[in-house]
Amino acid sequence: MRLASCLLLLVLSAASQGQGKLRELISAKPPEGCVERAWDVGGVKRTAIVRAPLTKGEARPPVVFGWHGHYGTAARVAGSWDITKLWPEAVFVFPQGLPTATINDPSGKGNGWQTKQGAQEDRDLKFFDAMLADVLKDYGADAGRVYSLGHSNGGVFTYLLWQTRADKFTAIAPVAGVITSRLKDVAPMPVLHVAGRKDAIVKFARQQTSIAAARKANGCVEESKPWAQAGELKGEIWTSDKAPVVAVIHEGGHEFPKGASELIVRFFKERSVKAR
Repeated sequence: MRLASCLLLLVLSAASQGQGKLRELISAKPPEGCVERAWDVGGVKRTAIVRAPLTKGEARPPVVFGWHGHYGTAARVAGSWDITKLWPEAVFVFPQGLPTATINDPSGKGNGWQTKQGAQEDRDLKFFDAMLADVLKDYGADAGRVYSLGHSNGGVFTYLLWQTRADKFTAIAPVAGVITSRLKDVAPMPVLHVAGRKDAIVKFARQQTSIAAARKANGCVEESKPWAQAGELKGEIWTSDKAPVVAVIHEGGHEFPKGASELIVRFFKERSVKAR
């Protein structure tokens, strides 16, 4: 009985902590300077947190899309990734996902993104199309410098954007994401992939396979070389005449590691439409 009682208390405690984390996700607020914008996509209200450029650069501002993971929120990633501080000249767009069924969430209680073309009637691809058109127009942004990063389910969607909207992007940076269908007849795309060796949700081996697929699609060289470092994070690059691939491998798990934002912004800034 004592053992059963202890187990029950542990379960209740874990559930309480989980609810607390869920409340934290829901109540998180984006950083100052951000506003919520809404779009009607197929009769459904879709929203995103948008941060206009804080300073004026020498050229039209670039656009960076940041996609949260399953169960995540736009407000939380806008405030926790710290990437907006590193590129004050850019427009940042953090879209909010809709309830999406996954292997770990078959009932679809958590918010997320489609993982394959044609799923959910391409609701999220259509959402992206609507956002991009308005952001380019409203902020006078540079269509030749559009970037995407995403964590977990958001990383999967970032890879899907390469497969379905390659002509819209200059570079992408999936974190703890994977490619869900074979890359075929896609335009080369500069890719920076962040992966944790101890990832228990998106297995490291699957991420390695995706990195290899990206290298093959881009026609990269066989051997990598050191690229850049931010804190303890180190990147290795496979060069190509078409588009490079950078892998940032860390010893952690399924997380957006410290230093990732610095490396992602550096990678994006090094890429331009001319470099492709």
